[in-house]
Amino acid sequence: MGRMQRPALSAIAELLKPITWFPPMWAFACGVVASGLALEGRWPVIVAGVLLAGPFVCATSQAVNDWFDREVDAINEPHRPIPSGRMPGHWGLYIACLWTALSLLLAWQIGVVGFLAAVLGLLLAWAYSAPPLRLKRNGWWGNAACGLCYEGLAWITGAAVMAMGQWPDGRSLALALLYSLGAHGIMTLNDFKSIAGDRQMGIRSLPVMLGALGAARTACVVMALPQAVVIGLLIAWGQPAHAAAVAVLLVAQAGLMRRFIADPLPRARWYSGVGVPLYVSGMLISAFALRGVVS
Repeated sequence: MGRMQRPALSAIAELLKPITWFPPMWAFACGVVASGLALEGRWPVIVAGVLLAGPFVCATSQAVNDWFDREVDAINEPHRPIPSGRMPGHWGLYIACLWTALSLLLAWQIGVVGFLAAVLGLLLAWAYSAPPLRLKRNGWWGNAACGLCYEGLAWITGAAVMAMGQWPDGRSLALALLYSLGAHGIMTLNDFKSIAGDRQMGIRSLPVMLGALGAARTACVVMALPQAVVIGLLIAWGQPAHAAAVAVLLVAQAGLMRRFIADPLPRARWYSGVGVPLYVSGMLISAFALRGVVS
């Protein structure tokens, strides 16, 4: 019998999709900033948390999704490691399980709250892609799970590790949840590229359910409303300058949204590239505003 074929390191790296690690790492950093606590003496746990958010939990979610989406990817993205054959046999599943275990081991080192947040994030990652739940079959539930995992839980973990494992301030939790809600719209943008395969495989993403125009309008509203609430909260917390900065970013997004809605199918990727950075910039500004409130 021949030796079992193993995937190349390049295929493993592609499976784990490093480009997707930025949002949760950014959200973790926002939680760190929002804590209002000094960074001195906390750098080892901060670095561990950044690694947990991106190269571990997020990478796990990508591996899980690619394994359970291999039939859909064979239609939408046949060049991906599993449908292309560069990730042979069950290696995709093996890597997903290994990265889950490694994520839990790392999470255990950063405190109880951080560990619990990581556990919830991993559960959502598996529930999103794997049967029997496979939340991604419905765009409302699946995108909500992704938004919470990518933004809210990472923010909460960042704030928790700074507070020596204590739950974050209620205002920090509010911002984390609001930006998680807005991230639902970001996840919808990502679904435009896979409409054909999703429709064929019975995955009811918002572009499939609502059509391209309906999904584009919904994504923009879902992204804009939480930011409007954040602006109101920052004003109420006595941070008008930060509120004004977030408002400027929201106005800029509104202009880009109008262009996106006018022709959503070819412009979804474009809006992800130009509009989402404005959204996440507002996250960091809000975190600094909260740092001024709690310090």
